[in-house]
Amino acid sequence: MSLNTASALARADNRLDAAAWYAIIAGMSGSFVGIGLARFAYTPLLPSLIEAHWFTADAAVTLGAANFVGYLIGALLGRPLAAVMPSRHLLRLLMVAATAAFFACAYPLSASWYFVWRFLSGLSGGAIMVLVATSILPHIPPARRGFASGMIFLGLGLGIAASGTVVPLLLRLGLWESWMGLGALSLVLSAISWFGWPAAATPTAASAGAPQGTTGLRALYVAYALNALGLVPGMLLLVDFIARGLDQGADVGAQYWVLYGAAAIVGPLLCGSAGDRIGFRRAYRLALLLQAVAVAILAATSNPAWVAVSTVILGIFTPGVVPLLLGSIHEVLPGHLEAQRAAWSVATTAFALFQALAGYGYSTLFAFSGGNYALIFACGSAALAVAFLAALKR
Repeated sequence: MSLNTASALARADNRLDAAAWYAIIAGMSGSFVGIGLARFAYTPLLPSLIEAHWFTADAAVTLGAANFVGYLIGALLGRPLAAVMPSRHLLRLLMVAATAAFFACAYPLSASWYFVWRFLSGLSGGAIMVLVATSILPHIPPARRGFASGMIFLGLGLGIAASGTVVPLLLRLGLWESWMGLGALSLVLSAISWFGWPAAATPTAASAGAPQGTTGLRALYVAYALNALGLVPGMLLLVDFIARGLDQGADVGAQYWVLYGAAAIVGPLLCGSAGDRIGFRRAYRLALLLQAVAVAILAATSNPAWVAVSTVILGIFTPGVVPLLLGSIHEVLPGHLEAQRAAWSVATTAFALFQALAGYGYSTLFAFSGGNYALIFACGSAALAVAFLAALKR
């Protein structure tokens, strides 16, 4: 066989067929709805929920944190649920649950009602995060799995961007219309993905003798958990900080969220490229340092230019840390697929746990401090600085 023929066969083996493309689109739709919209659409809605007197400021922030608690439970339940229900059916159910939560939030019947649906949307997102890549990547040629992962997590960035562009337009119609519009968008994406989910996972051989509990792996868990503590202040309060804290109004706050979303779109691609060039663990350390600086900027200044710089940095790394962490796990556990999957599940759960703790901790601190934004951002920056130190361990 000639070299050219062998090369042509290799390219054919690595080509994505229609089913693979449809699965990638389904995965992108899942992260778009379950994480991008379900999590981040609430942030630009927060000032309007308060101004329309649907909820008090403290209650609205606490209800936002309900999503984080749900995300934790979803991350814990994702793999056990997949063991008793085919992933294809489970992912469809999770998409339907996230969609139903949007429609339900159009009706502010009570704080308890809102808590349940915000919790359910978070649960759906956490389970989707754990399952989406592992359900799809076994059906993708090995040489294209990095590309497929980037495309799947691109949905997270697109969801953030959509929350900053679609929500402000919908808010001009009203809060009820905003929630119904998000529900309609989620319904369309759920329909698009419905038949794209793979029917069953392709069996893979477990890696014998895969190393467990290495110092480097534990350091990644600690750093990723603390990363959650550092990201939550921006996720929860950025728009409200600009709209009410800086007295710029909801429209200006939404414009910053558009900037955040635009940065989130390119974040996974930039971070993946950096990992390929300088190594994923090294790139992740740099990401933690830059995030710490960005959150510190929010605590220290109200200058619009510096706030914009901080917004871009946080937008890049909110979805960008996901491929960086995955790549770092692969560097610590090279060639051990099953150990990598288990480590990813642990890391996701650690992130979700500290995200939930941060959501309620910051909301409580926000209430008791009389709405002191600088204090919340300072805490987030400190957590990221400690995360950077933890990530230095090998």
